[in-house]
Amino acid sequence: MKSSCRSLTEIHRWIDEVKRFLSVTLAIANAHTVEFYTHDVWKRFIAVTPQEVLAAVSSGSEQEGEPEHKQKEHSRTTFGFCIHSNRLVDIHELLVAAKAQSLPGLGVCVSRDELLQSLRGSESECAEIADKLEPDEFMNSKKSHEVQCMSKVVACLAQHCGVKQVIDVGSGKGYLSSFLSLQYGLQVFGIDSSSINTHGAQERNRKLKKFSRAYQKHSKAARTQAEAQSSPQTETVERKPGPNRDRDALAGSGSQQDVGASVDAPAAETQSALGPEAGELFLSALSADVIQPPSPRVPPSQLSARSRGEGADGVFSPLTSYVTSETELRDLITELEEAVMVGLHTCGDLAASTLRMFVAKPELSAVCGVGCCYHLLSEEFNPNGQGSTSDYVCTACGFPLSQYLRDQSCFCGRNARMSACLALERVSLGQGIQMESLFYRAVLHVILRDHYSSYKSEKRVGNVYSKAKSFVDYVRRALHRLELDDSKLCDSDIQSYHDAYEARMDEMHAFNMLKVTLAPCIEGLILLDRLCYLKEQEDVSFSALVQLFDPLLSPRCYAVVGLKSHST
Repeated sequence: MKSSCRSLTEIHRWIDEVKRFLSVTLAIANAHTVEFYTHDVWKRFIAVTPQEVLAAVSSGSEQEGEPEHKQKEHSRTTFGFCIHSNRLVDIHELLVAAKAQSLPGLGVCVSRDELLQSLRGSESECAEIADKLEPDEFMNSKKSHEVQCMSKVVACLAQHCGVKQVIDVGSGKGYLSSFLSLQYGLQVFGIDSSSINTHGAQERNRKLKKFSRAYQKHSKAARTQAEAQSSPQTETVERKPGPNRDRDALAGSGSQQDVGASVDAPAAETQSALGPEAGELFLSALSADVIQPPSPRVPPSQLSARSRGEGADGVFSPLTSYVTSETELRDLITELEEAVMVGLHTCGDLAASTLRMFVAKPELSAVCGVGCCYHLLSEEFNPNGQGSTSDYVCTACGFPLSQYLRDQSCFCGRNARMSACLALERVSLGQGIQMESLFYRAVLHVILRDHYSSYKSEKRVGNVYSKAKSFVDYVRRALHRLELDDSKLCDSDIQSYHDAYEARMDEMHAFNMLKVTLAPCIEGLILLDRLCYLKEQEDVSFSALVQLFDPLLSPRCYAVVGLKSHST
């Protein structure tokens, strides 16, 4: 396989371009919405009206043929910000620059199809990887899209490297792991720090195995019947299964022998031979798992070095462990051979740890990781001296990862990383931000400043908005949560704050739309840093940023893919 066409020099140039843009604009992303009115954020950063911002954002940034006086003003602005006041004076210039400094604008990424073509070499090489199960039978549409797209890439990586094992880091409920094992016959080790997730993944995989077995039996019976009908010379033998045998298998009450049965069935043995009733039973059997709420993450101090679920002798083995870049994988997985390491929406520092493990462990031939939760990344060069916002003590910070940005002491800031989690594509289609809750919180901060000396308390208001019936109710619930006396304020006093700031709600709306506009650029810097890190490694022969998912379905849609030299 040929090495990536993106050279380290090109990546450095792209990083420099994005950094220069963010050096001017990052202050907007780092402004805290809670302090929007107490710090008069709009006046500090913006010199145009909220209506101008909202109109420009809604109409798009491709404004052709700007007025001549606007073009002349560009000499006094940088990315739309006045070089003297450092305030935004040209929204169109900012929007054009933001689009140009995003990953699509830079032209950094390769498509999923391009990656698959490179891995395959020819269309026929991977032809044996065919669809057997439809993931939307047991997942919601978003997860189905993610698992289907990523699993094909992972399977092709494994085939390209000649390996049969996959390590799924941060495997959660085991959707990707189960699908890889059942669909492609790979031996998958799913590692998650939550024992609840591990148990749930194990139980889900057990049910999937039963239904995979049921699919095979029904497909085989259907083919046998079809062959008998098409061949008049063949003697028809009536099949007499045991009482309720097939029905019980579909309903999820098969024997232990069915549970452990092989799933390496021919591609022709699909669920197409089953009727709609079987599909409904499939969903019914898994519905309890699908609606299970996410479990809290377990700190490493409360985890054993290894906690393995029962029935781990199958092709999918869920493991409970907290992993970092220093984790010895062979201590967790004694039967480990060469493997592909994957992570679907690995949270915070785990995405960076996955890449560090790939580089450090000779048994890892390839990596494919999609990160998320950028606000939980720890930063090495935080000027406030604070690291990760998670509860875990990290041994290596998640940003920056590359030596190139570490040499520059690059720093983003938590609020900017929080902004990077915003979904521009969804907001652009009207799936906007819940502005009222943000407005309530910002006005509450004004009340805390005016009437309570502890308004800078470390205590959190939490999700009070969803339970509040009005602004007055919201404030009273918030004061109780903060353990403050709300009797000093009557309802009319509280409502007067709402009425006073309501006219300025457009300012907050417009400001948050600017944050959304900057989100792809901040995410781009984080991902370019990860790509740069792989490019810096001598034994990594191929590395790329790949758009795996439709951003409307899955906003965190970019994967970092790498291959070791001996794998190409």
